[in-house]
Amino acid sequence: MQAWRVHRNGEPNEVMRLEETDRPTPGDGQVLIEVLAANINFPDALLCRGQYQVRPPLPFTPGVEICGETPDGRRVLATPALPNGGFAEYAVADEAALLPAPEALDDAEAAALHIGYQTGWFGLHRRAHLQAGETLLVHAAAGGVGSAAVQLGKAAGVKVIGVVGGPEKAKTAHELGCDLVIDRRTEDMVAAVKEFTGGRGADVVYDPVGGDAYAKSVKCIAFEGRVIVVGFASGGIPTPALNHALVKNYSIVGLHWGLYNTKDPAAVRACHEELTVLAAQGVIKPLISERVALDGAAAAVQRVADGTSTGRIAVLPGGAR
Repeated sequence: MQAWRVHRNGEPNEVMRLEETDRPTPGDGQVLIEVLAANINFPDALLCRGQYQVRPPLPFTPGVEICGETPDGRRVLATPALPNGGFAEYAVADEAALLPAPEALDDAEAAALHIGYQTGWFGLHRRAHLQAGETLLVHAAAGGVGSAAVQLGKAAGVKVIGVVGGPEKAKTAHELGCDLVIDRRTEDMVAAVKEFTGGRGADVVYDPVGGDAYAKSVKCIAFEGRVIVVGFASGGIPTPALNHALVKNYSIVGLHWGLYNTKDPAAVRACHEELTVLAAQGVIKPLISERVALDGAAAAVQRVADGTSTGRIAVLPGGAR
């Protein structure tokens, strides 16, 4: 089969190589899956760079979430077991963690429903206890993780402020349904949030960016607000001033969705059932900005790494469709 493999760490477009290799062999409790679509996530770039919390042995195939078909014909969502990731014609995954692919979504959309939407749902509902009528601030609102949070926020009946970088991403955020879009490159985010909320601030901040995004967020957080720390796409890991959290009475909440797979898998399945219903109703629909063939994966991962993409990019080993 064909698979992208990383033999040394570095930038994705420099270290990912498309090679002919053997199909991976499933271990105990695993199943071989034909990859129908693999969704590109920022962690795929971190894996290539050797900066992710998991460092698979070299060489490895990146690709952390897929929609695929099992040998018995089931169409499923899976998080492949590294080092045999999803940017390949076949991958392996734990049988117990497979989820049925929603019928309302095509392969690329289904692949993108998994990690980003699960992270959004757990962050907003399980960790932040988002309530109808509140105001949600989403950083990188036009990206894969952010766009999912925007849709889930609108589905929950809240006002959504989307923060983006540049006019093209601002257009995408408006189309997603954001009630206010702030271009961080040209606008004062703190002033804009305070003006929009009548001085109250945002009740919940969804932050997959870190760095300056976090620092500005706590300057416009509401009384009893919650900052959901999802990731650090900017490369800057904040060092929160806990005296500030105390004085302003807000919460800093960490979210590592992957832990739920081992700590509370039933919650993951329950979340997937709810997401499937929302997808069937048309309330949520993953934003797929590009569908690329397998040979375009390295360049696409680099675009995600550079922050130039919007929504999700899907890799289709069977050809772009």
